[in-house]
Amino acid sequence: MQVELQSSEGLLRRLAIEIPGNEIDVEVERRIKDMARRVRLDGFRPGKAPLPVVRQRYLGSVRDEVVGDVMSRAYQTAVVEQNLRPAGNPVIESVTGQPGENLSFVAAIEVYPEFEIGDLSALAIETITAEVTDADVADMLETLRAQNASFKAVNRAAKTGDRVTVNFAGTVDGAAFQGGTGEGMQVVLGEKRMLADFEAGLDGISVGDAARVFDVAFPEDYPVENLKGKTAQFTVTATAIEEKVLPELNDQFASQFGSATMAELQADVRKNMVRELKQALKRQVKDAVLTVVTDSLTFDVPKALVDEEAVSMRDNFVRTQMPNADASALDASLFSEQAAKRVKMGLVIMEIVKSADLKVDEAQVEAFIQDVAAAYDEPEHVIATYKGDRDMMSNARTVVLEQQSVDYVLAKAQVSVKPLSFKAVMNPQA
Repeated sequence: MQVELQSSEGLLRRLAIEIPGNEIDVEVERRIKDMARRVRLDGFRPGKAPLPVVRQRYLGSVRDEVVGDVMSRAYQTAVVEQNLRPAGNPVIESVTGQPGENLSFVAAIEVYPEFEIGDLSALAIETITAEVTDADVADMLETLRAQNASFKAVNRAAKTGDRVTVNFAGTVDGAAFQGGTGEGMQVVLGEKRMLADFEAGLDGISVGDAARVFDVAFPEDYPVENLKGKTAQFTVTATAIEEKVLPELNDQFASQFGSATMAELQADVRKNMVRELKQALKRQVKDAVLTVVTDSLTFDVPKALVDEEAVSMRDNFVRTQMPNADASALDASLFSEQAAKRVKMGLVIMEIVKSADLKVDEAQVEAFIQDVAAAYDEPEHVIATYKGDRDMMSNARTVVLEQQSVDYVLAKAQVSVKPLSFKAVMNPQA
């Protein structure tokens, strides 16, 4: 086998591979003979079909199979010989070679970039800290009240906080569109779960009013392609107006959450908030650290990895935000910029682990599993599930090793700490 590594731009490499034709011919003949001992052909007993008949019937398919297997093995061997680190599957750009001739093909692949982390002590990194206050706990209890509110019918115009039940029909350019018509839809005014124009159109509406007609502008980045940037006209009637009734903060309210008293509920809420804050701080500090390190480096990112990550992010977005939508209808390239950042950070983590020769700290793995389990009613069961599942344990070790790489950078860099409120950490987009 002959291999030539052809020069290419960026991370692209081309392997020109040539395989002696007799290697393929010998393997084809071996498989044909093996097939003749097993194959069933009309008019012959099993395994008794003449070799020329079997060869005539199956030569083409067997040769295709052999060529595919030989090319795969040759590619793997060439990658090792040339000391390449492929980032994704190869693209076969050309294949030449008839029976009796040498087989030649070119495999184009992207490789992982080679770079060095550099002097971490020269980096300035701002991290954040926060704590859970009594006011934060009180706000969370109010949130729980709102989430467990009931509604009672009222005979008045709708206002912020009310739940309005409506029938609606929408058109774009005079034509109805999928999802634009419905009955019995409930909208809580002020929750901002609907497009702003639609919610605004319901303000002050009453049961028995004539149908309201108003325009709703869809944003340019709306996830449904045929509605992006369009303006729809909706005809809406209200069938019910209900006002929100908040429950009292008492022991009976606490019992809904498995707490015997309000004092116990407050303690449980604070405990959960502290755990969630700890996790959020870890995520945001990790992102801050890796962003600074990544921005200090210049290297190409394999397009194959970015494309794969973009598809994964698109699918996850649709699964969580648009569960009834077809993921393929949303262009994965919308996530490419964020995907490239994630891939680049992942490569940086790999290089930190390699250059610092980091090994997984099993004590931290145990602590990680304990933290995850603490969020559940039966933590012992969660711990046992983790330890009995190889994939879950592998994921836990990956998370811990990533955190170790972050801690390694923090120990080397110039670090400052910025205090934030609980809300600022838990809702950074605000």
